[in-house]
Amino acid sequence: MQAAQSTIDPAEVAKFEAMAAEWWDPNGKFKPLHMLNPCRLDYITAQIAAEFDRDLSAQSPFAGLRLLDIGCGGGLLSEPMARLGATVVGADAAPRNIPVAQVHAAQSGLDIDYRHTTAEDLAAAGEEFDVVLNMEVVEHVADPLTYLTACQQLLKSGGLHICSTLNRNPKSYAMAIVGAEYVMRWLPKGTHEWSKFITPDELYDLLRNAGLDPVDRKGFVFNPITWGWRLSDRDLSVNYVTASVKR
Repeated sequence: MQAAQSTIDPAEVAKFEAMAAEWWDPNGKFKPLHMLNPCRLDYITAQIAAEFDRDLSAQSPFAGLRLLDIGCGGGLLSEPMARLGATVVGADAAPRNIPVAQVHAAQSGLDIDYRHTTAEDLAAAGEEFDVVLNMEVVEHVADPLTYLTACQQLLKSGGLHICSTLNRNPKSYAMAIVGAEYVMRWLPKGTHEWSKFITPDELYDLLRNAGLDPVDRKGFVFNPITWGWRLSDRDLSVNYVTASVKR
């Protein structure tokens, strides 16, 4: 089988490799993700439940669904999805992330198939999923359209793709780079490149060109008073998330 074209950016992978051991430290370098995670999960679970007509109050509402968490890192999203009953594959291009995720899943008593691989290689192997989670990854790849096309190929017909990223504007530069990396020091300097951020309209165009049908988008908004995140229908100025389906 011919090797799939890779959209991996080695410099981006190296950044997250260096932070691999800190994935599950809520006060470490991934503190922003730990803070954002409840808000992300609210959106993800609601979208999956609506698309597949699942009752979130059931014991294992996502049973029977095969889910891919691409760019899974240490498993911050893979583990909650497994607890909800989904059959989860967690994939990451940074090899050091995988053993961290595997050990934590084993300690948590969860059966998750973690792999050091890429979306392109999974698509080339003919893998198929009901749901693809693509959270905070697209701004780190070398070719967003090729990458999103691979994600589309990984979905079954009627499958759901959830993708979050960062908007590109002066406010996102001030908050996601100056604020998070230099002032609050939540992330190492250089974690993000503002030029790689993607506006919501640009992402919708990319998703459509990749063969997906965008159906929803919302903002993740940080409140410095409550020190927490909330979903917003209107404010997509910094962090935002989209839902798309494969018709």
